[in-house]
Amino acid sequence: MSKYRKKPVVIEAIQWNGNTNRQEICDFVGEDLKTEEFSTAAYEVGMGKPSFSLKINTLEGEMTANPKDFIIKGVNGEFYPCKPDIFEKTYELVED
Repeated sequence: MSKYRKKPVVIEAIQWNGNTNRQEICDFVGEDLKTEEFSTAAYEVGMGKPSFSLKINTLEGEMTANPKDFIIKGVNGEFYPCKPDIFEKTYELVED
């Protein structure tokens, strides 16, 4: 058995907040993304806006990005969602 280390790769990503940065993400992926109602609980009790999930076209087909998920641009220009806990374990911020 051999051990391998993941090659360091710099990626671009943006976090979906569930409501107000949809256009920024659409600009990032270069297409108009569909939304789907995720939760209206905060809205119904007067504590916030409803939140939505985004439909992201990936190499494997359409995937759902829920609020707080990161949208990652892969090394070949593909896009896909990533859960925040996995993102934090895998990536660190690169300062310009």
